[in-house]
Amino acid sequence: MLEKLKTLGKQVKKEVGVYQAVLKDKETPKLAKFFLGLAIAYALFPIDLIPDFIPILRYLDDAIILPILFLLAIKFIPKNIIEKHRKQINELPE
Repeated sequence: MLEKLKTLGKQVKKEVGVYQAVLKDKETPKLAKFFLGLAIAYALFPIDLIPDFIPILRYLDDAIILPILFLLAIKFIPKNIIEKHRKQINELPE
């Protein structure tokens, strides 16, 4: 179980690196950068559509809005750009 968590953590770390590189790439469409940046900003800043004092619903906006923004960004990023950066990240030593 612990080994699976470590593996998952490494994969997430690599994917974050991929999308950081995609954000910096000049070939990435501006609309994709906008949605990806918006998702990151929404995750980091304490602005919520549903106030945090509502017990169960306080996580609902994060669970819905963040994946939607991320999926919109991915939809506008050409596959070859993502694959190029994924290949570069996978070639780096761990």
